[in-house]
Amino acid sequence: MKPAPPSDRRADFPHHFEIQTRWDDNDVYGHVNNAVYYAYFDTVINRYLIEAGGLEIEKSPLIGVCVESQCRYLREIAFPERIEAGLRVGTLGRSSVRYEIGIFKGEELCALGSFVHVFVDRATRRPSPIPARMREALDRLK
Repeated sequence: MKPAPPSDRRADFPHHFEIQTRWDDNDVYGHVNNAVYYAYFDTVINRYLIEAGGLEIEKSPLIGVCVESQCRYLREIAFPERIEAGLRVGTLGRSSVRYEIGIFKGEELCALGSFVHVFVDRATRRPSPIPARMREALDRLK
């Protein structure tokens, strides 16, 4: 028996980021390759952390390390299309966060993924508490 499609709607995601698919996103089958979705996830998450959470990619003493990711593909997308990545927080811990990402074409959910960051000290790579500004930004996505 085929699992039911998720009921997630665009409105269920508090943050949206437009993405223009690129020519090289497509694979030989004429649609966006599965691995490219993970680049979309990284892009929407890190843009949000930079713009809303104060992350400075090259200088921050804290960095987010991906420890888990997954994606459920529901509908094809292809170049040339404008899509949107919807972002929300599923779980916010002391040093980790589980993001949920919806990839939408208009109102249609095309993929639903998750991505877990553990924030670590850049030098020691030991888990560190999420800084207050970033935590506040992540709280807004719950």
